[in-house]
Amino acid sequence: MIYMRFMNVTDLDLNLLRAFDAIATEASVTIAGERIGLSQPAMSNALARLRELFDDPLFVRTPRGMRPTPFAQQLAQPVREALRLIQGALQQHAGFNPKSSANTFRFSMSDIGEMVFLPGLLERVKRDAPGVKIEAVRIPIKDVHAALEAGEIDLAVGFLPGLTTGILQQPLFSEYYACMLRADHPLIGAKISAKQFREAAHVLVSYAGTGHQMIEETYIKEGLSERIAARVPHFLVVPMILARTDLIVTVPSRVAALFAQLGNFKVLKLPIGMPSFEVRLHWHQRFHQDPANRWLREAMTELYAEQA
Repeated sequence: MIYMRFMNVTDLDLNLLRAFDAIATEASVTIAGERIGLSQPAMSNALARLRELFDDPLFVRTPRGMRPTPFAQQLAQPVREALRLIQGALQQHAGFNPKSSANTFRFSMSDIGEMVFLPGLLERVKRDAPGVKIEAVRIPIKDVHAALEAGEIDLAVGFLPGLTTGILQQPLFSEYYACMLRADHPLIGAKISAKQFREAAHVLVSYAGTGHQMIEETYIKEGLSERIAARVPHFLVVPMILARTDLIVTVPSRVAALFAQLGNFKVLKLPIGMPSFEVRLHWHQRFHQDPANRWLREAMTELYAEQA
């Protein structure tokens, strides 16, 4: 004959599981009560409720203490694991300790974002959170919202005006565009005039889905479409192109400054009007109160946010 036990899980609260685990561990109702801060009568009452719920004695008094029934033996490990998981989740919610964390944080950022943000961030992480790992991932712009919502990435960083519904944002800094070219350009010196800009051959970085599309939009508005000699999908290839050609490029000023430090380039003020833009942190509202995500946002803000 097979005996089946049925119970309503809504009748089982966390305190009963704690009592069960304590008795299973200590083999004594009294000592188990001392372990979890309950009196002997309260523990006896908890055991009675457990016996009624499971329709099993669970623990039987013997000369060697309270010994578990076969059914209690089957429950002991799953109950202990469940309590451990609950405790871990509660501790994680209660706070985030960067010194002991082994979290992996994932960012969505462009190639220029990696240049601007990763060196300083990795230096901070090495100092304050040595066990934390950082991953910069490339995902299509159209998929960034879903990735933030699903927790596949923790933050998206950059000029991403299309991220709105359900996404929270933190401004980091305002940015503007500059003109960059090789230092020994044969036709352009310490300044570039509007006439020189219009007559030069340009390399255009096409970043679909980001705010950097305003570069091409401005070129079209200014009638410069025919002056675009090359199109590339990323900024990092630009220095190699400029170093071997007379092309010029329009890039964010911070990126131009970094390239100029690494190579023989000069950075000039744009002679045509082009709107400035704001670089922001983006995260999903699901993770707004998450301590680890909050620590990461605060670190990025301390490192890169402009002072008001």
